[in-house]
Amino acid sequence: MALRKLKPVTPATRYYSISSFEEITKSTPEKSLLAPLKKSGGRNNHGRVTSRFRGGGHKRRYRIIDFKRTSPEEAKVIAIEYDPNRTARIALVEYPDGKKSYIIAPDGVKVGEVIQSSNEAEIKTGNTMQISAIPVGTFIHNIELKPSKGAQLVRSAGTSAQIVAKDDKHCQVKLPSGEVRMIRSECRATIGVVSNTDHENISIGKAGRTRWMGRRPHVRGVAMNPIDHPMGGGEGKTSGGGHPVSPWGLPAKGYKTRKKKNLSDKYIVKKRK
Repeated sequence: MALRKLKPVTPATRYYSISSFEEITKSTPEKSLLAPLKKSGGRNNHGRVTSRFRGGGHKRRYRIIDFKRTSPEEAKVIAIEYDPNRTARIALVEYPDGKKSYIIAPDGVKVGEVIQSSNEAEIKTGNTMQISAIPVGTFIHNIELKPSKGAQLVRSAGTSAQIVAKDDKHCQVKLPSGEVRMIRSECRATIGVVSNTDHENISIGKAGRTRWMGRRPHVRGVAMNPIDHPMGGGEGKTSGGGHPVSPWGLPAKGYKTRKKKNLSDKYIVKKRK
């Protein structure tokens, strides 16, 4: 999972780096596991922009990922694929009855390996089981927050969490943010680190590449008019004159936007860094 730097034949390619894609074994996705994906352009059902600077981008089709991993049968990894909708690689697995599904590919899993989702499974990369069955100190990903709901935490490229303690009902898990959180013991997780660990080192290199991703240019508040932004206006170049805020006046730097009395506070043992 190395990076490839391009020869600087143009100004854009001078700082450009891309993934080598050497771990990819299949270029065309499994047709039965594809779904259409409609772009919103950052607009809601009234046509109003609710998320700024979105729009355009390359057309994609969604890959249906099995985040629940409920089948206890052994599955064989038959391909590692690229997924345009996420930073991690995905693995195509096949069960003995011929059924195929996509999973988030753990780092180091190769084609031909057999993985399983069961509390009796071996403690090895790619196997899924309840957190209570995984030894303390093990690195995990694809973690459920509610039993049988499907994985919600630690799914992006190169991330992993670590089990730090256990009791009868809950396990304490250290998340990538540094937060230590209590998670129900019967929630499931996958052993190992998420694939494509070099993703964080990629240099975008040119503006056009972010447009392919559907991101439009981000306009600074101080460059706007007073009617458009609290930091806009002023004679000549003015850098705001006040504290940095969002277009709606919410402080933008250092102000915690988490609810003061969040119901999930009781599950947080140590807050994130």
